[in-house]
Amino acid sequence: MANNYFYGLGRRKTSTARVRLVKGKGNTVINGKPAEQYISNSKYLLNKLHQPFSALDVSNDFDISVVVSGGGLNSQIEAIRLGVAKCLTALNEDYKQTLKRADLLGRDSRDKERKKFGLRGARKKRQFTKR
Repeated sequence: MANNYFYGLGRRKTSTARVRLVKGKGNTVINGKPAEQYISNSKYLLNKLHQPFSALDVSNDFDISVVVSGGGLNSQIEAIRLGVAKCLTALNEDYKQTLKRADLLGRDSRDKERKKFGLRGARKKRQFTKR
């Protein structure tokens, strides 16, 4: 089969990552660029990206192809991380418990709260003057 890949969708804030996982040598491509070039010299974010693999000890067995949009860089990396974790559970159902214990399968639903009418921001009110 030529299209033998696993698909996972990850979201965080306004970022959406569509992840494809294929058996390979450990290459990671994000929006057509290698991950090292896309993330640009942040070891912390690179480690964050590979957390699902390090939790399972299968680091160099898969190639990752990602299309990500929206949000900032940290938000995009967290969306990719969730997508990769979902791909790995689609690959092998036994991985689900380990990834869940490592807290990699839950979506972080925190989002920016909208500005309300009559307020200065989401919650900030005008300063009260007594006299």
